[in-house]
Amino acid sequence: MGKRDNRVAYINPIAAARARGPVQGSGPTIQDYLSRPRPTWEELKEQLEKKKKGSRALADFEDKMNERWRKELAKNREKMLGGSEKDKEEKKDKKEV
Repeated sequence: MGKRDNRVAYINPIAAARARGPVQGSGPTIQDYLSRPRPTWEELKEQLEKKKKGSRALADFEDKMNERWRKELAKNREKMLGGSEKDKEEKKDKKEV
């Protein structure tokens, strides 16, 4: 009885991948990314100016919110300052009684 041949053929994984051919990508290639349309310098300047100007409606909204915040802050200040004075008066009344 002879020995069994238990050798396994070694396949170079890089060579096997090359033999299969190029991989079909599922997304845009690097070449697609590099050849995409880009804005001209003038278009870019226009976009930057638009960003700087911003939205008039947004500016109005921010002003309105700032006014509300200032009013609320003033109310809270009055509460805190007025409340502390009331507390002092109550303590004095309690001490006197």
